[in-house]
Amino acid sequence: MVGPVPRSPCEAATPAPSSPPSDHRCAAPRRSRRSPSPAPTTPPPARLRPEPGRRLHLTVDGPAGTTLTLRHAEVLQDGELATAPLREAYATDTLILAGRGPLTWEPRFTLHGFRYAEVTGWPGELTADAVTARVYHTDMRRTGWFTCSDSLVDRLHENVVWSMRGNFVDLPTDCPQRDERLGWTGDIQVFAPTASYLYDCAGLLDSWLTDVGLEQLPDGTVPWYVPVIPGEPMWTPIHPGAGWGDVATLTPWTLFQRFGDLGLLRRHYPMAKAWVDLVERLAGPTRLWDTGVQLGDWLDPAAPPDDPAAGRTDRHLVATAYFAHSARHLALAAAELANGADAARYTALADEVADAFRRRYVLTTGRMTSDSATAYALALAFGLLTPRQRQPAGDRLAQLVAEDDARIATGFVGTPLICDALTDTGHLDVAYRLLTQTACPSWLYPVTQGATTIWERWDSLRPDGTLNPGGMTSFNHYALGAVADWLHRVVGGITATAPGYRTIAFRPRPGGGITWARTRHESPYGTVSLFWELTATGLTARVTVPEGCTATAELPGCAPIALGPGEHVLDTAELATEAA
Repeated sequence: MVGPVPRSPCEAATPAPSSPPSDHRCAAPRRSRRSPSPAPTTPPPARLRPEPGRRLHLTVDGPAGTTLTLRHAEVLQDGELATAPLREAYATDTLILAGRGPLTWEPRFTLHGFRYAEVTGWPGELTADAVTARVYHTDMRRTGWFTCSDSLVDRLHENVVWSMRGNFVDLPTDCPQRDERLGWTGDIQVFAPTASYLYDCAGLLDSWLTDVGLEQLPDGTVPWYVPVIPGEPMWTPIHPGAGWGDVATLTPWTLFQRFGDLGLLRRHYPMAKAWVDLVERLAGPTRLWDTGVQLGDWLDPAAPPDDPAAGRTDRHLVATAYFAHSARHLALAAAELANGADAARYTALADEVADAFRRRYVLTTGRMTSDSATAYALALAFGLLTPRQRQPAGDRLAQLVAEDDARIATGFVGTPLICDALTDTGHLDVAYRLLTQTACPSWLYPVTQGATTIWERWDSLRPDGTLNPGGMTSFNHYALGAVADWLHRVVGGITATAPGYRTIAFRPRPGGGITWARTRHESPYGTVSLFWELTATGLTARVTVPEGCTATAELPGCAPIALGPGEHVLDTAELATEAA
């Protein structure tokens, strides 16, 4: 039988460890053995309900020797399981009954990523309540929520949550289904701001970052993925690569900002410093990192399916931008750790790299040498331009988005940055156009196709119903869901302005036809929440500030208001009257 599998009403999580959160571990999955792949024995199924699964849990009774074969896949093609995206992963479980009465069973040493399952060999009639799909992930406390008036944006956010769940099992993997499931450093580098809002993942990521430090080569090279296993020639031997290696500097800083743990920042400082020092040597006196293996703006939608690094943006522009950004964040970390000498040294280095970036990649006309959305987003979001250069760059970025009819033109590097780059240069309306676009490629295109997780490619499933022909086509990859961080801060309106949310900015920026949004985060100090709604006279907001914290509310058209702990109700019309 091929068909949709109902999700278990009780979500299963890996057991909480007895060790401290910094060693947040769970049982390591193993791949199941290979077995035959029979054809379906029933008509094609309807779609599975929106939750993906990791294991099938079943109760069965049959004669001794009865053999059940369970196959899994993320999508269907012509009513059949589409197994091509799995590559060499069999995603097949085999159960041989002993004939001793009803047996409740699920595999113990493997996990799958799937929405559809094929069951063959079932004795008698297979009923819906006999098989359920269970969800497994490391036991993390949910800490962040977002919902709004736009149902498609809501579904996008839910897809981000489900992709995180499916990929946070002991380590942050890229995908849960195919023959890979690796802890890619670049994926979590761009996704960490979103992940650390949605779940208390400090323990898991702190532990994993310790592994990254242990796998770091003596010269400072950070691997493409951790744990390191032998890979294809592109990945083995290991080469330093921008965006991926920068997990050493940027992710510890993100976790420090979210959780306020100075000890975490201190633990990973040597790794971060070794990485920046390596890139400084590679760049040399020019301060331009224009050598080596670079992935650039990986999976730019304009890149050929079989060459995802061949995007529109110069790979060395990307590398030099990240060099400056990591040096800047290393200086910030040094300042927090009261290391004045390092703070001064790496601040100067960051300034030198930014100057070199402008001289090489910014033309006298104000345009970038790579006239691409990612080039402008990097330059703006990473603070690499002079004050006079910023607005023309933002205007050109908005123009490029308009020329593409607000369809996405960014990959792993540009996607987390583009909405902020537009917002910060006065183009909030354009950022919302990007967010709410439903044509391919866009964030909402997969939602319109029934996606329940974030896809690896913008067109993993093409508009004509065919699978992307590239050798890597996952339907559960969280990296492009990094836009959720912008949803939390700009649409939802909650921003931490000091580590651990000790101080908070409530600054909702309505747009895109969204009439209300509700955002909540369980910070180290307690609940931080904001609900805003447009009214006939302006906007009303209800905010919660936890004990021990202070906040500032910046509502549209109103002067900033200082807030203390507690719940507050604000109305822009009343505030305007009071200010008159």
